[in-house]
Amino acid sequence: MEILFNKLGLNSNLIKGLKKEDITVPTDIQSKVIPLALENKDIIGSSQTGSGKTLAYLLPIFEKINKDKKEMQSIILAPTHELAMQIHNEIKLLADNSEIPITSASIIGEVNIKRQIEKLKEKPHIIVGSAGRILELIKKKKITAHTIKTIVIDEGDRLLDENNLPTVKAVIKTTMKDRQLMLFSATITHKTISIAKELMKEPEIIKIEDKNLVNPNINHMFFVSEQRDKIEILRKLVASIKPKKAIVFINKSEEIELTTSKLQYHHIKAYAIYGKAIKEERKKALEGFRTGKIQLLIASDIAARGLDVKGVTHIFNLDLSENPKEYLHRVGRTGRAGKSGTAISIVTKQEIHLIKKYEKEFNIKIQKKRIYKGKIINTTTAKPSFKK
Repeated sequence: MEILFNKLGLNSNLIKGLKKEDITVPTDIQSKVIPLALENKDIIGSSQTGSGKTLAYLLPIFEKINKDKKEMQSIILAPTHELAMQIHNEIKLLADNSEIPITSASIIGEVNIKRQIEKLKEKPHIIVGSAGRILELIKKKKITAHTIKTIVIDEGDRLLDENNLPTVKAVIKTTMKDRQLMLFSATITHKTISIAKELMKEPEIIKIEDKNLVNPNINHMFFVSEQRDKIEILRKLVASIKPKKAIVFINKSEEIELTTSKLQYHHIKAYAIYGKAIKEERKKALEGFRTGKIQLLIASDIAARGLDVKGVTHIFNLDLSENPKEYLHRVGRTGRAGKSGTAISIVTKQEIHLIKKYEKEFNIKIQKKRIYKGKIINTTTAKPSFKK
């Protein structure tokens, strides 16, 4: 029996707004989190990538914000620039679609602080961004911490690691004791849970078990190649398939640049995104990808984490991960919202055992193919013979 959004205590404007994005049925994490969040409970939520965690906390925040008060009421902490921008864009989309006048500002490091201070003078309801810059602006009294009712820690396993924890704790400490605290992550360790519990008041722990289900709308295939020929095979596949929006995954970030320049040399609209890239570069890559100026986004797992680009048609794996879950996370970026997608792995003979591992783990068939004269054919198909 499917639960609908109206049963979760959301107002009709929000439900209408979701309908415009073809969202009518809440996901597991949403149906468990929303009612508790509306009761102002502290929450630790964990569910896999692409399961709708962002809306699980945004919808109750929208429901609870007092629109008539021009004051800052929620802070959402995110570990990366793109994730912060993504959440900020999601807030704008939800506000526009629902015709609810809720405002948001993205506040991230390495961006002109004066411009951010100007934005904050408008008293946005929701502040999204990095803990360091938000803390700096609280100390400058530009963010009014005492009016904050809810703090969300997105990708909690990263934000509560030893590098980020002191700053996150400092942000929380500036707010009132009765504020609500929610933490979400795709993967969550016992250590993260115990740290989060120390910061919260009797939190509700919601874990949606990874079903290890691979979306049935995804078609999986692999091609065998020598390591040195992988980029050439990728180039041929791109020429044959002409993917609209594809992400190419590479394990080693130092190889991302080389791969990208080789593809660009062949006039393929490829762009690299990696952890160390300048934030402006990453923003440019994502914008170009969203608008269709860029056809291939070359990324590592870390760089792509939390990225939510709509309409990805193909995933290419130039390297495979020993961890089957990474395959799940990678291919889960295509075939979303009922559309079909294709996952293509280019492997050496030594990597075939990983293909077998994924097939067994997820109960899927990854078909072996080859490319011949610009066409993708089954390996069982004999090469056409031509009479002299």
